[in-house]
Amino acid sequence: MLSSRIARVLAIVGLALIAAQLADADAGTGTGTETETRYSAPALYNGGNAYARAGKPGLAILNYERARLLAPNDSDIEANLRYVRESARLPAEPPSAFAHAVAFMPPTVVAWLGVVGVVLWGASALAARLRVGRRGWRRAALLGGMALVGWTAASAVVVWPRVHEAVVVASSAPVRVAPVPMGDPLFTLPEAQTVTITARHEDFVLIQTRTGRTGWVLRANLAPVVP
Repeated sequence: MLSSRIARVLAIVGLALIAAQLADADAGTGTGTETETRYSAPALYNGGNAYARAGKPGLAILNYERARLLAPNDSDIEANLRYVRESARLPAEPPSAFAHAVAFMPPTVVAWLGVVGVVLWGASALAARLRVGRRGWRRAALLGGMALVGWTAASAVVVWPRVHEAVVVASSAPVRVAPVPMGDPLFTLPEAQTVTITARHEDFVLIQTRTGRTGWVLRANLAPVVP
């Protein structure tokens, strides 16, 4: 009884995810401002190049980081991102070996594969419950679905921290002990540095640097990697 319910839930979730993906694809075929707010790796890459030539490393790195999310294996994006960081005297932040292993495809492709995995998993469990088809095919579909869902989950683990990252786009960003514009800053963030946002309060955000330093920064001085 429990396995039948699980199978039905997985099948329904898979179909719902497919419907959501199709709805999103349909939305992208419209015209006007709806499509203008969408991002593409080539457009972001070109924007990063333009900002780099204009001497704006913060906006350049922001665009490269966004482009890298959409095209994780693009060597040109990685090379330009590394060059601008070195020019701004910031430490390089290459992806980890685990990130290279699991997050090497665009998020939209990974999402579709996750949908396929959920559908295979649910369909195989439901087919086993109803004793439909051969056991070998059902087992292969089950293992394939589990593998795709597991890979999607691992990719999400890699990408999820990026949702909370932001780039300093001001020439400098004072970091204060409290979310108020008064008092001396604890330290100052240089332009183009990447930080993690851990909390928000009105016009301020609580940030953490790669070295573990924390403090409050004006929201206007930062731009999130994931808009």
